Amino acid sequence: MVEAQHTASTMRLADSIAEQHMLETILEESKPSPAPGTAKLHYLLATPFRYRPSLGSRFRAPLDAGVWYGAEVLRTSLAEKSYWRLKFLLDSPQTPDLRPVPHTAFRAQLQGLTLDLTRPPLVADRADWTNRKSYAATQALGVAAREAKLAMIRYESVRDPERAACCAVLTPAAFRRTTPRSMETWFIAASRARVACAKSTPGQTWEFSREDLIGETG
Repeated sequence: MVEAQHTASTMRLADSIAEQHMLETILEESKPSPAPGTAKLHYLLATPFRYRPSLGSRFRAPLDAGVWYGAEVLRTSLAEKSYWRLKFLLDSPQTPDLRPVPHTAFRAQLQGLTLDLTRPPLVADRADWTNRKSYAATQALGVAAREAKLAMIRYESVRDPERAACCAVLTPAAFRRTTPRSMETWFIAASRARVACAKSTPGQTWEFSREDLIGETG
């Protein structure tokens, strides 16, 4: 589940398709070089490996190599993305509620040696792997998993109320196909109390409360 505003963002700054193409080219040249092993991958699969952000994530310490995160069911992907929309609001008290923003949901096929934190013996340390606020234990595990040449880490989502599984992909070699499948558009709107998700075609929705996502009420 990724935000789908990259094209719309540059269109707002350009007066023509030619100007937009020029702006996209300038932006591309300013980015880091693609990561090794991603040359044939669709950008939705390759992009997370391209950057080393100063802010860490659950299995990636600050400035470490990129990690691609996915979930086994759509609801979990929506919950994980909703958490970050909510967190943005909570970290910026003067920001108004976030209007619906388009996101792209898609599927990827994976393969490779996987560390499963939901099964024995590693599930014995579940409290470390499911800490809602500290990523210290999981980031250290991510380093060890890379050193052991593992492809993926399967783990329990702490944002999905039903605690379904997610997967942290450590290497682009884990993708069985070079392109994503089953792409669809979802709109996500957020307040400080809840986050609402709706598919672009009517009928399917999910809503997550602040308590669902971070374990506290507004």
